[in-house]
Amino acid sequence: MLIREMTEEECIAVVKSGRLARLACSKEDRPYVVPIHYAYAGRCLYSFSMPGRKIEWMRANPHVCVQIDVFSSAQQWKSVLLYGRYQELPETAQWHHERLHAWSLLQEHVNWWEPGGLKPGPGQTLGASPHLFYCVSVDEMTGRAAVAEDMG
Repeated sequence: MLIREMTEEECIAVVKSGRLARLACSKEDRPYVVPIHYAYAGRCLYSFSMPGRKIEWMRANPHVCVQIDVFSSAQQWKSVLLYGRYQELPETAQWHHERLHAWSLLQEHVNWWEPGGLKPGPGQTLGASPHLFYCVSVDEMTGRAAVAEDMG
C-alpha cells in the first residue's frame, strides 16, 4: 500500500461526494467527536442540529475539525480533514438567506436531518425541540489517499 497527499481538487471531490462526516470540537482542553450529515458548497460545510453538547462547545470555541473518508478496502481509501470555524445560522433577518441556502442543500438528500435531528431516548422528534442550522467555514483542507501497490 502507498500513501500519498491529495490535491485540493481531489479533497473537494471527496467532500462534495460525501454526506456523513465526523465533527471534532473541544472545550476546556477536552475533545468531542460526533457524526454529522452535511452538504458542501462554496467552502462552507452546512449541517443541522438540535441543541446539545456539540452546539454548546462550538459556541464556546468555534474552531472545529471535520473528517470525511471514503473506504474501498483496507488498501484503498481516502481521508480528508477540514479545519474551520463554526458559524451558527440563527433564525433572524440577517441570516435568512444563508439558512434557506443551507436547508435547500441539505434537503436534497434523504434523511438529511439525521443524526442532528435525533436525540437519545424514546419519542424524540424534530418538532420536540428547537433546531438550528450551522456552517463550518473552511480555512484549510488536507487529504491523504491509500492505493494498493501494483504486484505485477
